Amino acid sequence: SKSGIHRLITSLEQRGFIKRLKHKARAMEIIKSINYSPINNDTISRQSSNHSISIPLLGSIAAGIPIEAIENADEFIDVPSSFISSTNQYFGLKVNGQSMIENGIYDGDIAIIKKTNYVQNGKIAAVLTVENEVTLKTIKIQNSKIYLIPANNNYQEKVFNLNDVQIQGVLSGLI
Repeated sequence: SKSGIHRLITSLEQRGFIKRLKHKARAMEIIKSINYSPINNDTISRQSSNHSISIPLLGSIAAGIPIEAIENADEFIDVPSSFISSTNQYFGLKVNGQSMIENGIYDGDIAIIKKTNYVQNGKIAAVLTVENEVTLKTIKIQNSKIYLIPANNNYQEKVFNLNDVQIQGVLSGLI
């Protein structure tokens, strides 16, 4: 929404990342930049970061056809401290697929997930199914059923019994 974008731009301006140009509609200048550079094909690291925190990169998450859950705690990724709270645990997952593109989540992004087993309706969460498959979808819980809703018309909504899925965490940010 327009008000949501206005809030984000105002926040960037207050943090000193951008400056709005006076007397020019919708014009801004980037003051500070966050430099990211690939280390290899699987991870992205923030360089020269005095305000970043390392979190485990546990593998991939499907944003499309569910994939088998694989945990690999040997890799870590640095994320801006503004993405996370010190009172919660977080982990990163590399997004595979196109099912969430209308929510701005693209293939190759790294999803920062806040570890929790509870999610509110309408939130995007990482969900583990009984088949040991993990996927990233918008959640709707109704009548002892959980609906995994994609943000791409080319994908179908999936419905499970609440006992057949386990919430792994809620989306906190994207890199």
